[in-house]
Amino acid sequence: MVRHDLINRIRDRLDELNRSERKVADVILADPSAATGMSIASLAQAASVSEPTVNRFCRNFDAKGYPDFKIQLAQSLAGGTPYVSQAVEPNDSAEAYTGKIFGATIAALDLARREVSPKRIDRVVDYLIQAKQIHFFGLGASGAVAQDAQHKFFRFNLPVTAYIDVLMQRMIASACHTGDVIVILSYTGRTRELVDIAALARENGAVVLGITAPDSPLSLQCTEVLEISAPEDTDHYMPMTSRMVQLALIDVLATGVTLRRGEDFLHHLKKIKDSLRETRYPLGD
Repeated sequence: MVRHDLINRIRDRLDELNRSERKVADVILADPSAATGMSIASLAQAASVSEPTVNRFCRNFDAKGYPDFKIQLAQSLAGGTPYVSQAVEPNDSAEAYTGKIFGATIAALDLARREVSPKRIDRVVDYLIQAKQIHFFGLGASGAVAQDAQHKFFRFNLPVTAYIDVLMQRMIASACHTGDVIVILSYTGRTRELVDIAALARENGAVVLGITAPDSPLSLQCTEVLEISAPEDTDHYMPMTSRMVQLALIDVLATGVTLRRGEDFLHHLKKIKDSLRETRYPLGD
């Protein structure tokens, strides 16, 4: 659970910390906004402590590690700017909000990297490699990711589509057969239409793969799920880090399918790349 009172909890527990951890706390409390953009090495250097000390400090405040701690720290900073980002304040300069957005994205990607299950990646790739056709479904920000997935997966010599209209998604789900794979992208996993569509597709024999929140209504309707637990409140803020995590997972899956196809498949990928040569100006000497 994300704890939005992190800064107050650090202040309240200062007397409990050992000398080294107190140094870390002092740097963070001196400028919490700046701390959200620091690497673990930068924070350790600023506090004159080791990186393991920083990690130990983070775990003392119920974080899974430094990236998770930075996300929680960003979320505790005055609620952010509604409908924009919870890491950004209304009066932030371009330098400040640029650093915060990049920092929050890097932290979310690193957290997802450490939490994603390689076994689940393997199982999802198993389903994709055996598919007769693949449909990617997403709405809103996840719709753009579904379209990116189509751009990646069309290269694999099988029918691939992306749908961002809920009525088209429902019709496709009703027409599915055994051998069809539907990949549904939803950060919250709480969109009613997508949950209904997942159930409908499975009733018709399709494999439904979810890239969504753990234990969400959507995840319960999927054949297999890649869980995203990056703590971004998309009910109140513009989707940012969640979308980047989805894009990274699509790249992981596309890479997995490519490697499963083997070296003989590389000639096909080269042919597609070569087709673009005449559309580009040559690089300068």
